[in-house]
Amino acid sequence: MKKILFVVNTMGRAGAETALLELMRILDGPEYEVSLYVILAQGEMIGQLPPHVKLMNQRVSSRSVMTGRGKLAMAGTICSAFFRNGGYLGKIHCIIRNFAEMRKAGKLQMDKLLWRMISDGAVRTEEVFDLAVAYLEGASAYYVADHVKARHKAGFIHIDYRSAGYTRRMDRNCWGRFDRIFGVSDEVREHFLAVYPEYGKKTKVFHNIINQDQIRSRAKEEGGFPDDYAGARLLTVGRLTYQKAYDIAIEAMKLVKDAGFAARWYVLGEGSERRQLEKKIAALKLKEDFVLLGAVTNPYPYYVQADLYVHATRFEGKSIAIQEAQTLGCAVIASDRNGNREQIENGHDGILCDLDPQAIAESIIELLEDKEKRKALGGAAAKKDMTQAQELRMLLELL
Repeated sequence: MKKILFVVNTMGRAGAETALLELMRILDGPEYEVSLYVILAQGEMIGQLPPHVKLMNQRVSSRSVMTGRGKLAMAGTICSAFFRNGGYLGKIHCIIRNFAEMRKAGKLQMDKLLWRMISDGAVRTEEVFDLAVAYLEGASAYYVADHVKARHKAGFIHIDYRSAGYTRRMDRNCWGRFDRIFGVSDEVREHFLAVYPEYGKKTKVFHNIINQDQIRSRAKEEGGFPDDYAGARLLTVGRLTYQKAYDIAIEAMKLVKDAGFAARWYVLGEGSERRQLEKKIAALKLKEDFVLLGAVTNPYPYYVQADLYVHATRFEGKSIAIQEAQTLGCAVIASDRNGNREQIENGHDGILCDLDPQAIAESIIELLEDKEKRKALGGAAAKKDMTQAQELRMLLELL
């Protein structure tokens, strides 16, 4: 029996965690013993772990890291990490150094600031694994590289590495201790190698594995939009973060409304930018037109009830939300940015546009006025096979 350990930062409701759940579901058989360690020991998707997966954490919370109580729980975990395993001066020095580097770059990112300290203060085990997999960048990668005993190690990259704020100095050559590095798209691989060109031979592309049959099945369950709005519904699924560019989307919606279209834009997701976005929505008098619904357990009925799916983000790795929307036959509009352009054949199974309010608004208006084009784009998207079952071989060959 081969012992496989997956490590992830949280089990929050997001694309990478969704893909991880599906990957672990596939690894269900007598030949594998699958374990999971969650660095911050919380996330609303912890309850969805497959029965055969052994959770290494002694204590876990299903609270979202985006809620008030969830943030308090996370703060407690971070404090415990500082005092666990010693090395206090080294942890303080690392925080100060990262802070100085971020300040010089002009952007302070709390997760990047603390990831190294959190990984050094995470609970350790003497168990030896055949394969240890860091399924996310940051704390997961640092923890697997430095503190996990395994015959082989693999790491996953889900984002545009440089745009996300990671640097060689911050990583302290953690990637040199991995046997294989997987980018979830060709662009993700290219951007990672722009930072680490020396790892070209061991960096491969491993597309997200999704269960299209399950997505289509769950889309038929009860749920979806809570109102009886009669106009066109636009949908976006994703956390309320800077990366997702909701500030630009709100301005685009203002242009759509000013053009006289009966439309309402809904967002499924929670995040740190909620207050700022609510202020912008109010300032542009869009309280009834740009609706932040928060995170939901089953987003799939919303997709099938929407007229358009819009994914106008600043950068991506490979968006699970776009894959879900295409699986369910949505007409998709996405910004022509890293990660998005690889998933859409412009004009065939979706539309790519510039990331500015005018271009987004024009793309929305074009499809709202052309029902047949919406239908054609959605039909082509629904035919795409995104199961990616062949990807599993690249991981298991490390065993």
